[in-house]
Amino acid sequence: MFLFLSKLLPLFIYPLGLSCFLLIVALILLWKQPRIAAGAIGLALLILLVSSNSWVSQSLVRSLEWQNIPNGELPKATAIVVLGGGTKAPIPPRPWVDVSEAGDRILYGALLYRQEKAPWLILSGGRIQWDGQEPPESADMAEIAAAMGVPESAILQDPTSLNTYQNAVNVRQILQDKKLTGKVLLVTSALHMPRSLRVFQRQGIEAIAAPTDFWVSQQDVNPSKTTIQASILGLIPDTQSLQKFTQALKEYIGIVVYRLRGWL
Repeated sequence: MFLFLSKLLPLFIYPLGLSCFLLIVALILLWKQPRIAAGAIGLALLILLVSSNSWVSQSLVRSLEWQNIPNGELPKATAIVVLGGGTKAPIPPRPWVDVSEAGDRILYGALLYRQEKAPWLILSGGRIQWDGQEPPESADMAEIAAAMGVPESAILQDPTSLNTYQNAVNVRQILQDKKLTGKVLLVTSALHMPRSLRVFQRQGIEAIAAPTDFWVSQQDVNPSKTTIQASILGLIPDTQSLQKFTQALKEYIGIVVYRLRGWL
């Protein structure tokens, strides 16, 4: 139930869902209370304009992504832990595992293994089965890792975790079962890293941040390299900025909820 509510309730807080809710309220009140209806419409418009502005979304995303940028080369560790969230199972007509932007996680994790940063690659991620049976994300990631040259004998899977807290709990169990001690390199999207790192550390795991899948680069925030055309386009609402704002807001909500539950 917690998993379902954690997916459902935030939809009414995210910009698009909240704006739709306000517009529905406006339609209901339009004839009897037109002033309140107009206020709801204006608020919905303001929410969409702000959340879909590239400058606003970049600032919010950067406030999370840039918290754990490694200072120099990553050290060697006992294991590399990759969190799921960036693959789609090879269900027809997909010819193979599909990789989204967050799929950088497994690509970077496999690269770190190839660089001999650790002898073990732990892949953590189940799959929420809302509408059918699909293999866990850990299996998808294992297939990609094997294609990149990681031997199957070096891959450990956690196929059951459905959220970041379960990732940490299950990885801790794997480390204990394999009698692996010492530090691990934690690989996940930069946006997701602040919450993930704290959860893993709360579980007693010595995790070192190895973020990837950055949405905001140094070039994006360098005013001297911003053209007039880019500045004008940055004022125009767009769906990509709305998506970035929503994902960043999701992480901040997740941090609050996890702190309330004592997981951070």
